[in-house]
Amino acid sequence: MIAYDDGEVRQQFAICFEARTIGGTLLADGSEAKEARFVAAEELDTLNLHPSMRLRIDHFVARQSTPYLG
Repeated sequence: MIAYDDGEVRQQFAICFEARTIGGTLLADGSEAKEARFVAAEELDTLNLHPSMRLRIDHFVARQSTPYLG
């Protein structure tokens, strides 16, 4: 469960997609995301990621054949 500064409480879930850039500009919305950028796999250890997000990213980087559900 996540409690936001404005008092809203909700249960978190994430769906991860593989995509490629074809145009446009990557932007954070300033509310749920304060920053948005592309990073190389080698930079992952320098980021402050929630363990559940890191599991999903590591699963993708390892090119696992089945989705991570957890």
